[in-house]
Amino acid sequence: MWTTEHAADTDITPAAVWAALRDLHTGEVTSESGDTFEIHGPFAVGIELTVTPKGQDSFTSMIIEIVENEAYADRTEFDGLTLLFRHTLQELPDGGTRVAHRLEIAGPAADKVGPELGPQISDDFPTAMADLLAIARQR
Repeated sequence: MWTTEHAADTDITPAAVWAALRDLHTGEVTSESGDTFEIHGPFAVGIELTVTPKGQDSFTSMIIEIVENEAYADRTEFDGLTLLFRHTLQELPDGGTRVAHRLEIAGPAADKVGPELGPQISDDFPTAMADLLAIARQR
């Protein structure tokens, strides 16, 4: 397995970050610099999304975890690999939130493919995080 994570602390509440995360992943709002999402049903575990990274082809992902104000994850099957995207929100003692975006690549070739493919996928995590927090701050 290959993993990477990007995290940031913010003064924004978990509820506001969660609302922005949900709205991005349902396609209700879009990020000019990030992925676009089209949900194929309600925002619920088991529902598929079409994800289109900026300037790239679309792929299908499935929502596998939703814990309101705490965690969201979706999974993509790709060429014998499983790509797990997980977003966690942890309330900080001062009332803010620690937000983390994590990518896990699993499968028979993950240790070989991950070090090349992983950074290509996760390179935009800091920008995606900044966009998410900007949307959350507007709420």
